Amino acid sequence: MSNYNIETKCVQGGYTPGNGEPRQIPIVQSTTFKYATSEDMGKLFDLEASGYFYTRLQNPTNDSVAAKICEMEGGTAAMLTSSGQAASFYSVFNIASCGDHIVSSSTIYGGTYNLFAVTMKRMGIDFTFVSPDCSDEELEAAFRPNTKAVFGETIANPALVVLDIERFAKAAHAHGVPLIIDNTFATPINCRPFEWGADIVTHSTTKYMDGHGAGVGGCIVDSGNFDWTKYPDKFPGLCTPDESYHGVTYTERFGLEGAYITKATAQLMRDFGSIQSPQNAFILNLGLESLHLRVKKHCENGMAVAKFLKNDDRIAWVTYPSLEGDKCYELAQKYLPDGSCGVVSFGVKGGRKAAESFMKNLKLAAIETHVADARSCCLHPASATHRQMNDQELEAAGISADLVRFSCGIENADDLIADIKQALDNI
Repeated sequence: MSNYNIETKCVQGGYTPGNGEPRQIPIVQSTTFKYATSEDMGKLFDLEASGYFYTRLQNPTNDSVAAKICEMEGGTAAMLTSSGQAASFYSVFNIASCGDHIVSSSTIYGGTYNLFAVTMKRMGIDFTFVSPDCSDEELEAAFRPNTKAVFGETIANPALVVLDIERFAKAAHAHGVPLIIDNTFATPINCRPFEWGADIVTHSTTKYMDGHGAGVGGCIVDSGNFDWTKYPDKFPGLCTPDESYHGVTYTERFGLEGAYITKATAQLMRDFGSIQSPQNAFILNLGLESLHLRVKKHCENGMAVAKFLKNDDRIAWVTYPSLEGDKCYELAQKYLPDGSCGVVSFGVKGGRKAAESFMKNLKLAAIETHVADARSCCLHPASATHRQMNDQELEAAGISADLVRFSCGIENADDLIADIKQALDNI
C-alpha cells in the first residue's frame, strides 16, 4: 500500500483478504493459539518464527490494525496498546531505565506529564521539561550525558501549541537520541512527523482515530530511521543480548526497521500486558476507515468556532493554531497546512467561575473527560484532566484557570456556534 494515497490507506491498509477470506478484518477473540508440536511453539518463543501464542503479547486483529496505522504514518513497524497512556509509557521505557534522563516539552497532556514527572520519576527516570518555544540555548542546556530521548506533541493538549518538530529533531539527533512525537491531535491525515525528522510516533487511538468514543486504545509506530547501533552504550537493550529473551540482540535479528517494536513486544508487553483487546482494535479500524473524511470536517468546524469566538467581546482570548494571528500560526502553516484539529481553547471573561457557568449552559456540546469525538464536547482542564498540577505546573503547561477546551465534532457548524452563543448569553 506504500504507493497509495493516505485516504486509500485509511480504507484498505493493513489487511488484504485472500480468495474467499473475510472482507473485514476478522476479530480473533482468543487468548491462545494451538500448535502441533512443542518445537513449533518453541520457535515462536525464541523469535525464530513469526506467529501467535498468547494474546497478551500479540494478536492477529491487533497486528492488522497496527499495520494500517504504520502505513498511514510511513513507518516500518507498529504495535497497539491498551491506551494512549500505555503507548507513552512504553515508548519511553523501551529505551530508558533507572538512572536515565528524558527531555520533554512542558505543554504535553496532563496525564502524560504526571506519568513522567511523578510515576516514572519513582522508577528512577528523570525528566527535564522545556517550553516548546524555548531558545536553542535553553534546549541545548536541557540535555545530559544520560539523556535517552526527547518527547513532545505535534499539537499540545489542551494548550494547542504546535511543536517545531524539525528543530527538536535536530537537537535530539545532535545528542544521539530519538525524537518521540505524540501525534494524537494532528493524526497522520494532517501531519506525519517522520517526514520532519521524528523517529517514533505515538497515538491515543481513543481520540480521532476511533472518533466515536467507543474504544480506549493506543499505538506506537517506529520510523525505522534511527540507527541504534551507532550508540550501543546508550541503548544496550537494543544492541546487546537480551538475557530475558534467550539472548537475542534485537538490532541484529530484526534490523533497524523492527528492533524497537519487537523489543517493546517481547519485553514490555510480555511483562506489563497492556494489550488492546481485539474487539477494540476492530472498532478502531472502523474509525480509521473514515478518518480522512472526519478530520476535514473537524477542522472546518474548529475554524468556524474559533473565528466566532475571536469576534465575541465576552471571550478573553482564543487559541487555535490555524487561525491567522495565533502565536503558532506560522508553525501550523509549515507542519499542518491542511488544517490542525477540531479543538479550540479559549478563556471566558470572568475567569474560572464564568467558564464553569458557560459550560453548564451548553446544550449541544457535552461536558466530558474526552476530546476528538464525532460529537462535540468540552472540558475545564484545570479542574479535570490537569487538576493534579499545581499553579506553577499549570502555567508551564499553558493551562490557565479560565481555559475551556472545546472539541468540535462533525455536527453542523452553525448549530455549534448557536449553542456557544446561547451559553454565553446565559452566564
